[in-house]
Amino acid sequence: MTSIDVLLKRNQELGDVTPGDRSSPRPSLQVAILTCMDARIRVFEIFGLIQGESHILRNAGGVVTDDMIRSLALSQRKLGTREVLIVQHTDCGLSMVTEDDFKDELEAASGLRPTWSVEAFREVEDSVRRSVQRVRRSDFLPHTDNVRGFVYDVKLGRLTEVA
Repeated sequence: MTSIDVLLKRNQELGDVTPGDRSSPRPSLQVAILTCMDARIRVFEIFGLIQGESHILRNAGGVVTDDMIRSLALSQRKLGTREVLIVQHTDCGLSMVTEDDFKDELEAASGLRPTWSVEAFREVEDSVRRSVQRVRRSDFLPHTDNVRGFVYDVKLGRLTEVA
């Protein structure tokens, strides 16, 4: 049985037990949460979310990239979000690589060098600050006043706001 088969079996066993309002794509809390794809970050549990309350955007590192700006622009302009919560975390895999080394690795394996940025970082707080500023400075986003960034401690389960 593949991992996908396991997940599909779980979905069948769960049925319709997830609480929340599924009547609209517009999040009721009017917030978009951008975080890392790390499996230790259980966004719904961390914030006590139920379905329909928030948009959840994820990528490697939880960094604001052009694609995240695209998603946030749609979230704000078409689906009513007004706030952005950025959550990066301790012990992130993206802090364990360098831009050039990873691109070299991909080029050696594929024969092609990526044109996109890896967004590798050493200090998670600096990365959070950079991502918050990218949202605040984006010309595509009409709501940039209420953007806040946090570091989630994956071992302790605590959030610390980055000033």
